[in-house]
Amino acid sequence: MCGRYSLAKTKIDLENRFEAEMLEAFTPRYNIAPSQLVPVITTESPKGFSHFYWGITPSFAKNKPVANKLINARAETITEKATFKNAFKKNRCLVPADGFYEWKKIGKKTKVPYRFVLHGESIFSMAGIWEEYETEKGETAHTFLVLTTAPNQLSAEIHDRMPVILKKEDEAKWLDVRTQEEELLGMLGPYPDDEMTKYTVSPMVNQVANDSAYVIRKTLPMDQFGNYTLFG
Repeated sequence: MCGRYSLAKTKIDLENRFEAEMLEAFTPRYNIAPSQLVPVITTESPKGFSHFYWGITPSFAKNKPVANKLINARAETITEKATFKNAFKKNRCLVPADGFYEWKKIGKKTKVPYRFVLHGESIFSMAGIWEEYETEKGETAHTFLVLTTAPNQLSAEIHDRMPVILKKEDEAKWLDVRTQEEELLGMLGPYPDDEMTKYTVSPMVNQVANDSAYVIRKTLPMDQFGNYTLFG
């Protein structure tokens, strides 16, 4: 799954990378978590950034709090699940990131956090779908989720899923409503592992409130209690 990611870049970095305008203020984010409001680029507005909540409310569960929403969808069944089928067809989005986190389980109680990045820690796009829903107050809100796929060799050492990372040349096609389903599905495989790297980070990432540059620094392997381990 993908349950935490980073976007440690500036507003200018994002605008230059995607050739899109961001009207809202943005500061680098180091520890993005579900339920938070973050920038995406949608099929409806490919030349501008929108700010959506991470976590989609299924059509059968409207008005639930954001924290109770789904956050990921399996790419392999995206056209089969009634919850996601329509969004995949019409409401796709790019989810800008520069890294994502996974936790390696060591024994029954120990987990070590890792950050996965592209070489050079450059910005990339995770494949997403979005939805509009009505809040309990009758207001309109927008949410998104991240598609996941089988892991590449690098990620498989830590977890059995990874986010779908789109190749830069596929981003415009992903946002184009005219792109055929077969071509879209062809984009949803694991990203080449030789274009990525991973490293251990501080267990501070476990706490959502810790959203500082310290979170993305390389550290010696430590478990969730901050104890050094030889098994990172």
